Amino acid sequence: MKFAAAALVALLASPAFAADKMTLILDWFVNPDHGPIIIAEEKGYFADAGLEVEVIAPADPADPPKLVAAGKAEMAISYQPQLHLQIHEGLPLIRTGTLVATPLNCLLVLEDGPIKSIADLKDKKVGFSVAGVEEAVLGAMLAPHGLTMDDIELVNVNWSLSPSLMSKQVDAVIGAFRNFELNQMEIDGVDGRCFFVEEEGLPSYDELIYVSNPNTMDADMVKRFLGATELATQFIINNPEESWEIFAGTSSELQDELNAKAWVDTLPRFALRPAAVDAGRYVRFEAFLNEAGLTPSITPVSKIVVDVTAQ
Repeated sequence: MKFAAAALVALLASPAFAADKMTLILDWFVNPDHGPIIIAEEKGYFADAGLEVEVIAPADPADPPKLVAAGKAEMAISYQPQLHLQIHEGLPLIRTGTLVATPLNCLLVLEDGPIKSIADLKDKKVGFSVAGVEEAVLGAMLAPHGLTMDDIELVNVNWSLSPSLMSKQVDAVIGAFRNFELNQMEIDGVDGRCFFVEEEGLPSYDELIYVSNPNTMDADMVKRFLGATELATQFIINNPEESWEIFAGTSSELQDELNAKAWVDTLPRFALRPAAVDAGRYVRFEAFLNEAGLTPSITPVSKIVVDVTAQ
């Protein structure tokens, strides 16, 4: 099996005597969302593809796309909703692959709290961390229930989403990840409940994506990188317990109950074909942001995504 895996990567790789070096900046500190990257490194899939990948956790989660746009790194992990806005801001970025292929974002409430349906948010406080997209997401979720943003009070809780909910500082939070905040609350002995954005009026989207600078990217290296992470994802799906042991074994900080639970919840959400492009998703979300008044125009999908396998 190892030979077959290596052979598949070799088909994607260009002949080279020395590994090509590339830098990947994560969206945050290493966590189960990054499983395919860590497994690709640990299983030698990057090396088999002729790559030496330096993985860097950012000091500020807002920095990775900016660093790629500035030519300081070949690739970064970002979020589809943010990519649309960053392109409108003039950053030279394009989606080159997908890491997590479903939304993770949800509107999180207390299971035994007063919010039984989204309609119950009227005159309630909703915590958030990131302005802009989260407000558009929340507005879209409220509309089918006859509510607008004027019917709620937004509270910036920074990154303290689940603590602010558990302490009842707010009645709900938007921007909570269903594979992390929900599990953190359970560990703390508080039951939470998610209203899933894709079931509440939002066009579905890719949560975590790889972005590159279209003016400087090496499509062949990106293609080999995605081939290696595809093999890693296949290994994870086929060997969930073994892959968890490999992943958690890379750092003592990963060896806790929260990461173990998040690993299980994240597995079915990894992109099985990270290089594949669902152009319709990007067309629909671009239209959604424009209709929400967050963008002044519609960016052509060819300026948002690229299929590196066709390069």
